[in-house]
Amino acid sequence: MADTVERTEEQWREQLTPEQYEVLRRKGTERPFTGKYVHTKADGTYRCAGCGAVLFDSTTKFDSGTGWPSFYEPAVAENIVLKRDRSWGMVRTEVMCKACGGHLGHVFEDGPYPTGLRYCINSCSLELDER
Repeated sequence: MADTVERTEEQWREQLTPEQYEVLRRKGTERPFTGKYVHTKADGTYRCAGCGAVLFDSTTKFDSGTGWPSFYEPAVAENIVLKRDRSWGMVRTEVMCKACGGHLGHVFEDGPYPTGLRYCINSCSLELDER
C-alpha cells in the first residue's frame, strides 16, 4: 500500500496542472474522448498523477466506448478507496486514491469478465509508466 500523502491546497496547485487540480482535488471530470489515455494501448502501470501510487495495470484496460480509460480491476486494491457519490442527482460509486485522497473517477457494475466492473477513470488523474 502507498504511504499517505498530505499537502496544502497551495502545494497541490503548484504541483498539478489546472485540469489535474480540478479533477483530483475538486472532483471534476474531463470531457469524454479528450483524455490522453482514452485510446492508449501501451503496456505499463498507471499511477496516481497526484502522488504516484500504483492504481491500474494496462492488462486490465479495455475499450468501454464511454470516452474515458476503463479498467476491470485495480492493480493494487489497497490503493483504492470507494465512496458513495450522490452528486448531480445520481447515485454512483466514486473511486479515490487512498494515499492522497485524489478523485479518480467512478466504478460501475457493467464491465467485462472476470469482475463485471468498469473503473471509469479520468486520464488526467493518471500517469503511465510504460514497460
